[in-house]
Amino acid sequence: MAKVNRHKTDQEKTVRERMAQEERVRERWDKDGNKWEKVYFGGGAHFRNWLDQALELRGEDGVQVEEIDSRGFKCFEESGEKMYRIWVKNSNREQGDES
Repeated sequence: MAKVNRHKTDQEKTVRERMAQEERVRERWDKDGNKWEKVYFGGGAHFRNWLDQALELRGEDGVQVEEIDSRGFKCFEESGEKMYRIWVKNSNREQGDES
């Protein structure tokens, strides 16, 4: 019984670490200098809902989807479900960009 609890504790630690790591991923820049902001991380029906909303608000050119490794997330590993990040292009110009 203790071994099962330890596994659960290890799994919870791994998930907490992965979620903390994911929280630090907030933005990225593409090769053309465009800033992209992460608006969603996960999968399943929630992913589809977020993606539909992002596409409606930003259009196809303003949305990117990135598949993420689901290792460490037991429910995703066991079901074979994929995890994703949804990125939206920042439409605001950076300060100092007058071009």
